[in-house]
Amino acid sequence: MGCVSAVPPPRDTDDAAADPEAAADPESGDGRGGGRRSVAVALLLGTLGATVVLLASGRVWARGVAAIGGGSLPLTADGREVTGLPAALAIVGLAALVAVFAVRGRSRLLVSALLALSGLGAGAAALANADGRHALDAAAARTTADTAAHVAGLTHTAWPYVTAAGGALILLAGLLALRFGSAWPAMGGRYERDGSPRPRKTPVVDPDRPEDLWKALDRGEDPTGQA
Repeated sequence: MGCVSAVPPPRDTDDAAADPEAAADPESGDGRGGGRRSVAVALLLGTLGATVVLLASGRVWARGVAAIGGGSLPLTADGREVTGLPAALAIVGLAALVAVFAVRGRSRLLVSALLALSGLGAGAAALANADGRHALDAAAARTTADTAAHVAGLTHTAWPYVTAAGGALILLAGLLALRFGSAWPAMGGRYERDGSPRPRKTPVVDPDRPEDLWKALDRGEDPTGQA
């Protein structure tokens, strides 16, 4: 009589053999769940970041005083007068965030990189121009009609740094797209992965069933199969 072992066989080998597609698909199971969560987080971060940049760049970034005649004139400069780059890059980031879901493969990787770079550029531009002196000096020159005029009593607000924070949110959305974008859904689910429409299946006609013959004739087909 042979010896019967009570130890069950390893399940990993059996599961892989029973479902080779699941074993070969790294995006199955927890990967799909992580992909769905990252989509929601990236959309939230990207949209919120772009909104913050657009709103904060329209606020007053710097204040100063220009000497005119025997007195002084208070001047202000908002973010778009200081630099229009953060707002422009926020719009680019929003477009890239939408475009991520319209492309696949390497194109999605490139669009995700553009999204990340938009956030990085918006934040860097806001920090680099937080001083606002050049914009106020230009306003002083226009006001006093003196090209050599300079603003005095320069003060700053927190809005340039809020703008930079919005750029950081866009950057995080781009990094999430670079990391998890391959698992995200894409527009046009009715198409195959290569972008071509799915072929239409032709119903099988049973010559012994009159209803099948009539349906084939209604479709303009020859149920006899003759040319």
